Amino acid sequence: MNQASVALNVRRTYLVPVVFLVIALLPSCAALSDTDPDRGATTVKQDVFGDHFSTVEYLPQNWAPADSLWFYTVTQGSNMMPYDFFLTLEQAGKTELFRSNENMNFYRYLPQKATSSNPDGLPVGFVKDTYKGKDYVGLTCAACHTGQLNYQGKGIRIDGGPAIADMEGFMRDLVKALRVTQNDDEVKKRFVQNVLAKGKYKTEAEVLADLGRYERRLANYITINYSTTHYGHGRLDAFGRIYNRVLEHIISVRELNELLRDPRVMGDRALTEAELTSMTDQTGNVLTGAQRDQMGEDIVTRLNETNGWEALGKLRKKIFNPPNAPVSYPFLWDTPQHDYVQWNGLTENAGLKAIARNAGEAIGVFGTLDWTERDGFSLPSFITGQGLSGKHISFDSSVNVMNLRRIEARLWNLQSPEWPQNILGGFDEKRLANGRSLFNKHCVSCHARIVRNDTDRRVVAHMSRASDAGTDTQMAHNAVTYQGFSGILRNQYVSLGVGDILLDRKAPVAALLTKATVGVVATPEPDKWFLQRWAEWAYNLATGFRDNQIKASMKQGEYDPDTTANPVASLSAYKARPLNGIWATAPYLHNGSVPTLYDLLLPKKRPGDPEDGEYRPDEFEVGSREFDPVKVGLKSSGYGGFIFSTQGIKDDMGGYTKGNSNAGHEYGARRVANEADGRVDQKIRELCANEQIKDGDLDASAKEKCLYPMSKQERLDLLEYLKTL
Repeated sequence: MNQASVALNVRRTYLVPVVFLVIALLPSCAALSDTDPDRGATTVKQDVFGDHFSTVEYLPQNWAPADSLWFYTVTQGSNMMPYDFFLTLEQAGKTELFRSNENMNFYRYLPQKATSSNPDGLPVGFVKDTYKGKDYVGLTCAACHTGQLNYQGKGIRIDGGPAIADMEGFMRDLVKALRVTQNDDEVKKRFVQNVLAKGKYKTEAEVLADLGRYERRLANYITINYSTTHYGHGRLDAFGRIYNRVLEHIISVRELNELLRDPRVMGDRALTEAELTSMTDQTGNVLTGAQRDQMGEDIVTRLNETNGWEALGKLRKKIFNPPNAPVSYPFLWDTPQHDYVQWNGLTENAGLKAIARNAGEAIGVFGTLDWTERDGFSLPSFITGQGLSGKHISFDSSVNVMNLRRIEARLWNLQSPEWPQNILGGFDEKRLANGRSLFNKHCVSCHARIVRNDTDRRVVAHMSRASDAGTDTQMAHNAVTYQGFSGILRNQYVSLGVGDILLDRKAPVAALLTKATVGVVATPEPDKWFLQRWAEWAYNLATGFRDNQIKASMKQGEYDPDTTANPVASLSAYKARPLNGIWATAPYLHNGSVPTLYDLLLPKKRPGDPEDGEYRPDEFEVGSREFDPVKVGLKSSGYGGFIFSTQGIKDDMGGYTKGNSNAGHEYGARRVANEADGRVDQKIRELCANEQIKDGDLDASAKEKCLYPMSKQERLDLLEYLKTL
């Protein structure tokens, strides 16, 4: 071989990976660089809760305008409904558009003006996604993780902060609007004309077919996720809904047929073999998306015709779990630096699990899941533990793994916001020294200090048993106890902390979610051309491992460890994290049951506590963005917002709703009865322990010492220090 041939072969050897790398990076290079100095923020003419802001200001968080705008509009593969439908849909009973700024602000989604990356002026977190040649409107991470506080006419936008969106109300009213559009001839006529004018649909029949399809699909989503616990503003049982989407897509034809013919589930509405055959009308065990939609429609239609609502309710309960543990939207700064994430430390952040975590979120917000059974050679099948060849589940989906990885990389640079003294007022220097001392005494053992701009910062999740923390246990309880049919995943293995488990007929939903998200991440995106699909696939897997600086590690804290008998036992715990930026994240506790930081430093009122004491409110309003810089939280009364009742309300069965308790996390708020403290004598200690405080038992000074380890002035000192974090 001559020298020229050798040189040519060398160039070819290096050219192939270079070409693949260029192909993989093309989406990043082609991303719009939107640098609108206002970051697209706009105001609304009239606010339903009387909030007022005429300007919007961003705080320094180590993100430029282009970073914020990219985060707001980067698609993750969410396909809620056809894009042109969302642009033209009218509100139920009105001619105003559903997507109008005023209406979206009603659900507390932040309005935006049109910019180069958002030409239709969609609210923060709403975006056009294209999958297999069709355009959809979907949600981005920013819809739930961008906050705003209003104070004296100025809006303070917080990137990565918790939203106060009411997704439950949004979905309910969206389906209502679709239903009215179907049934009102005048509304339908306008809708069809406006959709056709946009040029994506060719005929009225196509528009009406999709109108019916998406009304049924979204209505089924509401039915599947029925819960007697209403979320209100700023809360969502995201995991409960993600769990149910996974269970909806892994249910097998065989398992579904067993349930439909079972008289214990269906009563006298049990289906015959002939009815089952006509309904499934396919030979495999895996339902495609179209088949699943059709079967759902057929089942509901047949049961409606025979008033079989009881059977429908039992069927839902057999397949799905009630999403009755709403939690506040977590704030995102420092998330990539955590060893474990989510309120109960559900997800290890090491390796590809960070991307898999985001894939689960994308599944929850209407990612299209085109899972099918295939036969033959498959690298993704090998990665997911199904073998290199033979029959396997192919986890094709609209989930954009490339963008999920890029989102994680962008969040690495996001920093917590500092209290804006020029807007909210300066600090009381006299209180800060004692506040720091009180923080060291009561808080720092769980809530470690970190330097917000330290590039090498790492966050260790300090786990505490739910029973020890004393806070509402519903989320932790569901994570440990919820089970589901493994369906098409049956007889596969899932790797959990204590080892691999073999999926039986029913399995922990947390394990099923792990298997599903790993499958999605390991599968190339089906709607991209061949070279791009495989180049991005290889690039994402390689960089997902290489770029993630978080390595596998043990959980820390006081919690029940996973065992072979209960491989998800550690999920019955809640996480303490650093409190930098905590001032901007109201309401507080994982379920949003305490409106302000000042209220969090008070105990919950218990039976026997004196009536004239100071306690956490058992009922307050949510929905306003107006900020209270004194108590450090959001306005919580006097404007007609959603009533958050920590006592719960009676449900349809005469019981009380779950997930709303404001108890627990009273470290420093209520005196521990056995605390060795010279200020509290034995009599007071015993009375406190037995919760026997009655009028006349103790004088006012003794009651104060029993109820509160800190005086009111000390609480204000600590509160002042918390503002500085």
